Amino acid sequence: MNRDTPSTRPDAVARSADADAGATAVISHRVRHDRQADYEHWMAEIAPLSKAAPGHLDWHVIRPIPGLTEMFTVIIRFDTCDHLQAWMDSADRKRLIEAVAPLLESGDDFFIRSGLDFWFTPAGARAKLPVRWKQALVTWSAIYPLVLLVPLLVAPVLRALGLAGHPPLTMLAVTGIVVSLMVYVVMPRYTRLLRRWLFA
Repeated sequence: MNRDTPSTRPDAVARSADADAGATAVISHRVRHDRQADYEHWMAEIAPLSKAAPGHLDWHVIRPIPGLTEMFTVIIRFDTCDHLQAWMDSADRKRLIEAVAPLLESGDDFFIRSGLDFWFTPAGARAKLPVRWKQALVTWSAIYPLVLLVPLLVAPVLRALGLAGHPPLTMLAVTGIVVSLMVYVVMPRYTRLLRRWLFA
């Protein structure tokens, strides 16, 4: 008889730790230039379903830069990897992804990372997460200047390299830099600066 119970096996402990770390999906959709209004209507349908899914924390949209990109980037955060995966695999999302396919230049591209939920959790603390409106306000106020400034910095570099006419490459660079700055530079310091207000 195996003496290890599911709660004490090393792999179960590791999975539990991962499940408690929170998870984020970064979804990129390159929308046909003449179908962006339709895509906005589609987002108005899928967003409430995602927000109503168990464990949902945040939903943010980075819209295209006119004349530069046609990419929409949607960042969604859930409290656990399991809850995020359940939404990504849900019948509602699959149905809506099939519905939006004719509006897209390419497929439903996304990647999932765990741990980003703890932008708002002090290191080593067992405190609850701040209320959602504070999370949303802080994340929005951090990502907004990055979305404005990073494309202005990236565009000249790509032009100098002769790559300015490649929207997917431009958006890849922009979103990669924005997400990296948010995760590794901005949010750890910003939330530490606002810690007293966040957890008041």
